[in-house]
Amino acid sequence: MEKNIAVIGAGISGLAALKCSVEAGNRTTCFERSDNVGGLWGFTDYAEDGRASIYRSVFTNACKEMMCYPDFPIPDEYPNFMHNTLFLEYLSLYAEKFDLLRQIKFKTTVVSVKKSIDFTETGKWDVVTECDGKQKLTTFNAVLLCTGHHVYPNLPLQSFPGIDKFKGQYMHNRDYKEPARYTGKRALIIGLGNSGADIAAELSRTAEKVWLSTRSGSWVMSRVWDNGYPWDMVYLTRYQSFLNRILPRALSDMLYENMMNKRFSHENYGLVPVNKSSRKEPVFNDDLAACITCGTVVVKPNVREFTESSAIFEDGSVVDNVDVVIFATGYSYAYPFLDDSIVKNDKDKVSLYKGVFPPKLEQPTLAVIGLVQSLGGIPPTADVQARWAVSVIQGICKLPSKETMVKELDEEENEKKNWFGRSETLSTDYVAYMDELSSFIGCKPNLLLLLLTDPKLAWQVFFGPCCPYQFRLKGPEKWDGARNAILKQWDRTIKATRFRKVPSRTEYSYIIKLLLIPLLLAVFLAWLNL
Repeated sequence: MEKNIAVIGAGISGLAALKCSVEAGNRTTCFERSDNVGGLWGFTDYAEDGRASIYRSVFTNACKEMMCYPDFPIPDEYPNFMHNTLFLEYLSLYAEKFDLLRQIKFKTTVVSVKKSIDFTETGKWDVVTECDGKQKLTTFNAVLLCTGHHVYPNLPLQSFPGIDKFKGQYMHNRDYKEPARYTGKRALIIGLGNSGADIAAELSRTAEKVWLSTRSGSWVMSRVWDNGYPWDMVYLTRYQSFLNRILPRALSDMLYENMMNKRFSHENYGLVPVNKSSRKEPVFNDDLAACITCGTVVVKPNVREFTESSAIFEDGSVVDNVDVVIFATGYSYAYPFLDDSIVKNDKDKVSLYKGVFPPKLEQPTLAVIGLVQSLGGIPPTADVQARWAVSVIQGICKLPSKETMVKELDEEENEKKNWFGRSETLSTDYVAYMDELSSFIGCKPNLLLLLLTDPKLAWQVFFGPCCPYQFRLKGPEKWDGARNAILKQWDRTIKATRFRKVPSRTEYSYIIKLLLIPLLLAVFLAWLNL
């Protein structure tokens, strides 16, 4: 039966949710407070309240073969890792391709989302929106929340005594846009995440000096991995996920640590994480190690306190004459238009069954799309989440009982504490998570069947990248181009980097081997005659 569904947000997750809901035959309306699609990826010169904010130099951390929607590959001419303007362009192409724009109400803010008076029986929601100063109430059968988790900054000033006396400038990284205004400044970055590392490396080219303070350290990975291929095409495979599950934890930890230290010793650079075996998301940065070894960025421990112009660190060291402090301390999960008790547990932490459904609702008609964190790209994750959520809302898929969902969440907390270092984290293993959700909707690749019917494809599905196209090979809304996209993914990756014709390595190596054989033979005979 056709449902009337509201989608909140027109970023990566919102576009996926909108498309999946429309494909399933629902009347769907998407509310977006800005004037364009893209959400986080729409750069603005100034941070705006209620909207995600990025700096001008942001690039994707996932390559284009892993960062696309499962049935819409990123154009061949795009680079493997994209500047925010290019990725925003791709999102616009996606919206145009699937005719999504006419379902989006731009410059419309969601004021409140509340259960209808008959929610227990119908599962309906009353959604109040505002556009041009006028408010409107509309009742929907279901709501898909797609506003992400980079909107409300976490600025823990209470953890830094003396910051109120500091006479320099301090701010959250969401207000940072470009390095020019900090030329010649002495800058302190607090927080070693992707943003903190990016900003530290970028400022080091123009600032007088940059310090990067970290409380617990982090593994730092390069986007460029073995043989110059994108890191995620090499590392995010079913084979690697299989090894992680079957190997003893001690051996798995050793291999993981060796892999992370392959490029440089994190211990020598003062970056090694306190919990080296934790699989929390590493930092992706290609320049930080070079900045540290060149002395333009200095890594420091956590700040103990501030004075009017200095920062005193936990090891007793002091940095004087600090001009600016940038807190790269992450974001808080918040839905100001929704009652917190719906998505948060008794510990005031977001608690969602499989990262999507609030477990204690009387009716499963509200879903959160795109909030989980994994090493995989957001577009394929949001696509699978949205397809499952819409299937549940339409009654095609069923959720377990409330008791079962709460029990599973408790069990997952223990597993996450062991794997990611924190129990309340929304982090998850990409391959395992995608396989689990895709199995709910009947689109998980059947490796045994593929091995019997299409061994070439089976090899790529298991040993190759766990790419988005795998989740449109079969099942509802399968994509006929998925097989070819999987088999050609390495060709597209090389095509995005090689723009000059070069001799094949095999030609050179063959010639060199032919020349070396008689030379080595002559040397050997000469040695025998000595």
